[in-house]
Amino acid sequence: MTARFLALYETPADPEAFDRHYREVHIPLGRRLPGLRRYTVGRETAPVRGGASYYLVATLEWDSPAELRAAFASAEGRATAADAARLAELAPVRSMIATFEEDVL
Repeated sequence: MTARFLALYETPADPEAFDRHYREVHIPLGRRLPGLRRYTVGRETAPVRGGASYYLVATLEWDSPAELRAAFASAEGRATAADAARLAELAPVRSMIATFEEDVL
């Protein structure tokens, strides 16, 4: 089983300031989350059935939902969440948690 946290950022008013903050502050905070197995960032998004594309999509992965919850409850998780609130001031964001239970291919 894998648990993933996804953050989907809309285009920021000031892309340069957003990118600098994300790269220099947010990624280093996120990388310290306990139990984090993978942290990926994508920028080339394209909607399949209409709607706007996202500026940046981040995916963070843990081995289980319990590990994800523990990471978010930790001091590192609280610091990362506080910084995520700052990022939300720079660009609107949607986030979700998904649990993956089986491989189908």
